[in-house]
Amino acid sequence: MSNNNLKSIVIDDSVYETGLTKKYLNRKTYKPVDQKRVNAFIPGLIQKVFVKVGDKVKAGDKLLILEAMKMQNIVNAPLAGIIRVVPKEGILVKKNELLVDIE
Repeated sequence: MSNNNLKSIVIDDSVYETGLTKKYLNRKTYKPVDQKRVNAFIPGLIQKVFVKVGDKVKAGDKLLILEAMKMQNIVNAPLAGIIRVVPKEGILVKKNELLVDIE
């Protein structure tokens, strides 16, 4: 007995038919973190930028200071590479906004 609302899933070589909710079907798909793109983890103010476009950085080098909630957060390079995008000092950024792009 097959119903159009039921979906088959396989768990440990066993096939099950189940109804999936609309919320589950419309969920965002998982995307692994791209280490080359440094995004703001919190909204805040770019207080100081230590690098410029074209600079070579090593993993752990200081990139910028993001001030949020009266705290100064130092953002470090997650990997070595060449800087392709940097923000200007004094601008406000939103959560998940691109701060630095490393090639």
